Amino acid sequence: MMTIPYSSISISSLLRWTIQPQLALHIPDGFLSLPVSLVTWILAIALIALCLNRVESEYQERAVPLMGVCAAFIFAAQMINFPIPGGTSGHLLGGTLAGVLLGPWAGSLVMVVVFIVQAVVFQDGGITVLGANITNMGLIGTFCGYYLYRTIRHALGRDSWRGIGIATAVAAWTSVVIAAIFCAIQLALSETIPLGIALGAMAGWHVLIGIGEALITLVAVSFVWRNRPDLLYHPPRKRSASISRPLSSR
Repeated sequence: MMTIPYSSISISSLLRWTIQPQLALHIPDGFLSLPVSLVTWILAIALIALCLNRVESEYQERAVPLMGVCAAFIFAAQMINFPIPGGTSGHLLGGTLAGVLLGPWAGSLVMVVVFIVQAVVFQDGGITVLGANITNMGLIGTFCGYYLYRTIRHALGRDSWRGIGIATAVAAWTSVVIAAIFCAIQLALSETIPLGIALGAMAGWHVLIGIGEALITLVAVSFVWRNRPDLLYHPPRKRSASISRPLSSR
């Protein structure tokens, strides 16, 4: 793979990275070095194997249809872009939403499927760097979003909408920014672009894109909360005392 030395980066190339952040998280082929790509592939495969094992041992069979519905919704929602200041746009990632509804293990598998279909069928992100895209958006985004959501929700009130709503919004926003930071670090390690410029372009713009992520995730979780709170991975106790947990066998 050809890398771009720091000294040969033109002003136009820097501007392209600064004003076109919509390309940032879905890394194209040729933007990561072979060692970085291999490490992300190994990490992705290891986490996917762990997720498969946990889902097989802990989840009930009737969780599978919900996983399919969740994957279809996130895939469709990712096709819809929303405008952000600066003349660009963003779209839902969905990792936190998948984690809130399915838990981190099944939620991560859903995101893996979504990104594989996007890369193979729609060429949204490269094939050789699919391990990095899955790791950044599908695994890191989902796990970070879920555990931050869980922590904030328990701190503010596990069974109250206030706790769930604030936790959902903060976790969704944070998951996007964290995924962007990991992407920037991988690009810098590959010597594709300097770290300072990568962080500025990626994290800076995704702070704004994360707001859209938080709003969409909040609306979706609010709908589930009002109509089928038992479908949440951790349903509120007072509203689901007579409803068995639909996902986990524990």
